[in-house]
Amino acid sequence: MLDGLFRNTLSPLQWSLMLAIPPAILALYFLKLKRMPIEVPSTYLWRKSIEDLRVNSFWQRLRQSILLLLQLLLVALAIFALLRPGWEGTELGGERIIFLVDNSASMGTEDVADAKDRLASAKKKVAGLIDQLDSSMSAMIIAFADTPHVVQQFTGSQGVLRERLESIELTSQPTNLLEALKLAGGLANPGQMTLQDSGVEVEVIEPVTTSLYIFSDGRFEDVEGFDLGGLDPSYVPLGSTDTANLAVTAFSTRRNEVRPEEREAFVQVTNFTEADQDVVVEVQLDGQFLDAKQASLEAGKSASLSFPLADAPPGRLTATIDAESLTAASDRLKIDNEAYAGLNRQEQGKVLLVTQGNKVLEAALSTERAGRIADLTVITPAGLDTEEYKRDAQSGEYALIIYDVCAPAEMPRSHTLFIGSRPPLAGWQGKPEVDAERFPQVIDWNRAHPLLAYVELSDLWIYESQLVDPPQGGTALIDSSNGPLMAIAPRDSYEDVVLGFPIIVYRDGSAMGNTRWFRRRSFPTFWLNTLSYLVGQLAGDAANQAEPGEPIEFRPVTNVPEVVVRSPSGAKTTLTRSGDTTFQFQDTAEPGVYEVLERGQVSKRFAVNLFDRQESDVRLRASQQEAGPGIDSIRIGYTDVTAEAGGAPARKELWQLLLALALVVLMAEWYVCNRRVYI
Repeated sequence: MLDGLFRNTLSPLQWSLMLAIPPAILALYFLKLKRMPIEVPSTYLWRKSIEDLRVNSFWQRLRQSILLLLQLLLVALAIFALLRPGWEGTELGGERIIFLVDNSASMGTEDVADAKDRLASAKKKVAGLIDQLDSSMSAMIIAFADTPHVVQQFTGSQGVLRERLESIELTSQPTNLLEALKLAGGLANPGQMTLQDSGVEVEVIEPVTTSLYIFSDGRFEDVEGFDLGGLDPSYVPLGSTDTANLAVTAFSTRRNEVRPEEREAFVQVTNFTEADQDVVVEVQLDGQFLDAKQASLEAGKSASLSFPLADAPPGRLTATIDAESLTAASDRLKIDNEAYAGLNRQEQGKVLLVTQGNKVLEAALSTERAGRIADLTVITPAGLDTEEYKRDAQSGEYALIIYDVCAPAEMPRSHTLFIGSRPPLAGWQGKPEVDAERFPQVIDWNRAHPLLAYVELSDLWIYESQLVDPPQGGTALIDSSNGPLMAIAPRDSYEDVVLGFPIIVYRDGSAMGNTRWFRRRSFPTFWLNTLSYLVGQLAGDAANQAEPGEPIEFRPVTNVPEVVVRSPSGAKTTLTRSGDTTFQFQDTAEPGVYEVLERGQVSKRFAVNLFDRQESDVRLRASQQEAGPGIDSIRIGYTDVTAEAGGAPARKELWQLLLALALVVLMAEWYVCNRRVYI
């Protein structure tokens, strides 16, 4: 019991010196000459003088003195202060301590009673533990969200730790505890090293057990594949099991599938509460109201809303849950109540068709609807050897290049579609035994892929076709009885499509149909799908979206050596091209719409959003134990770390109060001594 009440802060020698002070004070009073100013008759003076000689002896009787009492009280208060009396809370143990402080987006939830939000509550609890550090302890602080960073290295200075703790700020990123544990494990055992020759890890010094305190709301999956080793973990949960929240979990724009010249916005809202909710979502463009719709959401369910944008100009789109809906649902997290999307200019993409002559294909690519999406240029295969083609192909001038029964020597920096030929890449080179097939029968095709939407291929007559063997990561789109006839595969930031059979072949100088597909209505539909998907971004603006902290890659609209990226708060960053046609932007910590400026003009926009259901579901995981409802533990490797629910680790200490009382006693002693107050 006394161990919990007092904490030792001095060594035995220091305690010996401290405990010697009260006897020394008493001894001084025994030795001190005491004279009191008293008016006495002259005859009495002689007798008192004799008494003075008696008190100057080595020992005398202790007289009643207020100064003596005050000095003894002062020393007693100092001794009690050094014992650091206190009660409640968790006792801080161990010589080395690591504090892991979660500063992910969900830590901004305002559902704690003792602070503004969960992060502020975590910092308050960590500060309470820092106050318990004694001279034999050292501690460090690591803040973690998607990536961890060391806020303060190991130190025994409480002042430095408290100052650095206050510098931790809330982020918009999701949570990744594994990376934080790896960092903590490496810093806790710095003596571990890897032998270069054998690759075996050895300990160059003996590891020291380190206490690890995790302050988090637990919005992450159990950590697998991590060995705690010398870390002794404690989990301090923050928040409540019944906290309500509404969130925008998806927001994107895309072309209308029926009317490619028009665009639509799609909003998904999710109800993370225990009751059904009616939610109103507003969409604005550059701060101007566009439309609003209402959705009824069951508890724990999502709903999608579409907003026609018609011919809306380029700008910054925002989708916001209205204030009344948030108030009715008792929403406690603000960051996911609004989402963003960049609305870019709809321009014709440049398309290059390389063909010896294919009138049916040129006709399909030249319809009125295709003309709204693509600006078509036609050259012959001989044009592949010109400097103009090589320059344009490597500079990303074209959004799509179609190679009709021909292939370039080097792949261009654009999407490609090969007809009756294959890309000059090792992954696309088919096996010799499956190179060609006469009269292949189409048995199935991927109707869900945007390229084959509304495309009917049953009973399709084909004279001859190559079998397409896509590389790793590719997808077969059309299957025959002997193998794929069409496939698609990614290449860096582009996609390559290969159609195994030619449409027109030349024999004896005459053009002949290799298939009767061009006589069907599905033929122009397929090429319109191709232009919409590869040129007009029918697949949506996924390439223009990123999570906070995630890098984003984009191609400039024009062939410029550098671009400027303007963040939602107005900060500008200049990016310089280094031989590649794409730019990569790393500083995406701030949610909102970023603008790319080419030669001072906004050329495109991309958005950063927190679309993370783990972060938006801010309810602490409830335990299913029979003992009753509680907060679930977290699992790290094979270790269950029990949640210390309700046990605030901050110990209530009295040493500050005792020192204040000692100061009052010291002032009283000064007053008594100078005013000559006697009892």
